[in-house]
Amino acid sequence: MYDPVAAAHVDHAITSRRSIRRFLPTPVSKATVSELLEIAARAPSGTNVQPWKVYALAGEEKEALSRAILDKFNSTGMDGREFDYYPTEWADPWLSRRRKIGFDLYGLLGIGKGDKERMKEQTGRNYQFFDAPVGFIFTMDRQLGQGMFIDYGMFMANLMTAARARGLDTCAQAAFADYHQTIREVLGIPENELVLCGMSLGHADPTAPENKLETEREPAAGFTSFRGF
Repeated sequence: MYDPVAAAHVDHAITSRRSIRRFLPTPVSKATVSELLEIAARAPSGTNVQPWKVYALAGEEKEALSRAILDKFNSTGMDGREFDYYPTEWADPWLSRRRKIGFDLYGLLGIGKGDKERMKEQTGRNYQFFDAPVGFIFTMDRQLGQGMFIDYGMFMANLMTAARARGLDTCAQAAFADYHQTIREVLGIPENELVLCGMSLGHADPTAPENKLETEREPAAGFTSFRGF
């Protein structure tokens, strides 16, 4: 039965989600993190395979991973990604969208065009989980098919939506896949697990200019072919 109040709460949790890039140090309890993951795990997956494997980090465990990645980031550079996330050649409309979010973010931060030092500094903030008290690393067994990436995405979307419903914020971070080997070494992740991405979780810093970034979305009419209606 349709419940307009419940629908409004769900809609708000979805539409108010944004990628937060600076968090407050306010702790998030293990009980809350566990509850969020239990809810996220209700995501559908092909034949109920449930491909997700999660490393939930806080405190010194999270800081140790950040230090290891930043050491590599500031010295020898990335390990290299094990799968293609972005296209090898960009074209519109995707290129324009990518450029716009970069220009908008750097504009809010006062980072001028060509300021490579500050751009690198901002990129490095990824590996500090943007100061969030909780960080996630998501992995999947290599023997599972690429179609399971779809299932994994639904799991992560559930996690982010459930977090918003509790007044928490997140940022999904593909950047962590660039340091898969470093992550594997620090966390003791076996070779059969593919490091997919990371995520920050916590309370957004309301004073941070970067958290004012709101990305645009193409309306449904722009990406949908309605037939038979």
